Amino acid sequence: MSSVRLGVSSAILFFVFVIQESIISIVHLPISGFSLYLAVLVCLIALEDHNGSVVMGFIGGLVLDLSPTSQSPFGQWALIFTIIGFLVSNNLESVGDFTSQPISFVLFISIGSAFALFIYLVVGLALGENSGSFGHNLLVVAGNFIWTLLFTPLFLPVIRRLRELTLTSRERV
Repeated sequence: MSSVRLGVSSAILFFVFVIQESIISIVHLPISGFSLYLAVLVCLIALEDHNGSVVMGFIGGLVLDLSPTSQSPFGQWALIFTIIGFLVSNNLESVGDFTSQPISFVLFISIGSAFALFIYLVVGLALGENSGSFGHNLLVVAGNFIWTLLFTPLFLPVIRRLRELTLTSRERV
């Protein structure tokens, strides 16, 4: 992953973060909310190579740690998405099968964002945070999964095209 592409990808993530915090988080959806940022970040992590997915996970988590609404310790999201980037980079061959088929890729992104929320709850418990009842947390994770499953086909082609525009000629081969 080149430094220019890293900067452009970080700018895209920050732009999506601003949209998430200023527009999407205001909309109240039934069951639970939708996190465009989590879905875009999981998508970008899945599309990267070995080193790029870990770096993208760390930078994406670091941007999410800047959220003024986040009540978690600084660095918790960076840790979570570094773990997810590491898991994706170690299983890149099987993830590549998902990214080539649109329906399975949408399902992969939905499961990945729900998994990120689940890891957030587990790490929060390990750090002694009180995140509410188990039933409510399960409802939030399930609601995010459903909304991500429904909304991902709308923005997935845009994210793929933006990523293709950031690739250098060496990376396109």
